Amino acid sequence: MVTIYKWENGGLKETQEITDSCWIDLAEPTTAELEKVLTTSGVPRDFLTDPLDKDERPRYDSDDGAHLIIIHVPFQVQMLDDDALPYQTIPLGIVLFGKSVITICGAQTPVTAAFLDQIRRVCPPSEQFRFAFRLLWHSAVLFLRYLHDIYLRSEAIEQDLHQSISNEALLRLFTIEKTLVYFTTSLKADNILVNRLGTLRSLTLTEDDRDLLDDASVEYLQAMETASIHSNILNGTLDTFASLISNNLNNVMKYLTVATIILAVPTLITSAYGMNVRLPMGGPMEGYPHAFAVIMGICAAAACTVIGLLFYLYRKRVF
Repeated sequence: MVTIYKWENGGLKETQEITDSCWIDLAEPTTAELEKVLTTSGVPRDFLTDPLDKDERPRYDSDDGAHLIIIHVPFQVQMLDDDALPYQTIPLGIVLFGKSVITICGAQTPVTAAFLDQIRRVCPPSEQFRFAFRLLWHSAVLFLRYLHDIYLRSEAIEQDLHQSISNEALLRLFTIEKTLVYFTTSLKADNILVNRLGTLRSLTLTEDDRDLLDDASVEYLQAMETASIHSNILNGTLDTFASLISNNLNNVMKYLTVATIILAVPTLITSAYGMNVRLPMGGPMEGYPHAFAVIMGICAAAACTVIGLLFYLYRKRVF
């Protein structure tokens, strides 16, 4: 989908034609839409096709007076189940040419929507670098907003796990951990790019442009540190619950072992007297009418002895 905005009467207004000073927003563009923009703008083809590659890394490039900035931005995934990743990152390309700006992304991202809502009467596309740096700032702010939502999600899941450890809750925590890994990786690359933009001599930046770029850099740094903190906390939480699960399993195995030991002695005695051989007190047919009661008494005494020994070891905290 292609949407065109032109600067008119101090604001961005949607239009149908590409003008000399406009913002062209491409989201999930078709081949025909790409060809139309390429023909009208004259920018290199790879400036519009590279950002559509989901594996494209954040970078800066320039060719024939046009500038390309590729950053990773967050977007919310439409989840069909609880095991899906709540958020992912995707490349967003910002192409600066003439007095216009092109943004291109392989998915509909809220970055451009939030940018349009808050900058409608602030910055014309002809101020290209200021326009692009405000997009960077909005992307960093969106990262922070999603990180806050991730924190609330993980807190709710942890509260559920405190009451009952379930596989479903652990899997949801694991998907959140994967999201934080994507966020941390993308934010590191974005932060490197933003810092590099401030040192490039090929960019003619005004003082206001540099101030706005510094603001974006601060937001990216804050988002990167926040994502790293949440990721470390979540890793520790998962390790703690894994230890709890292992400890619970050890307790269950301990009790089962105790039960097995208690039952082993009577089973041994009764098994011996169940063999088809001559044994002491072999039964009433051999003149021992109370053989069964005596054997059961021996079994009970042995079991009580074992229970007493286990209780003594428990009091001594041996297990």
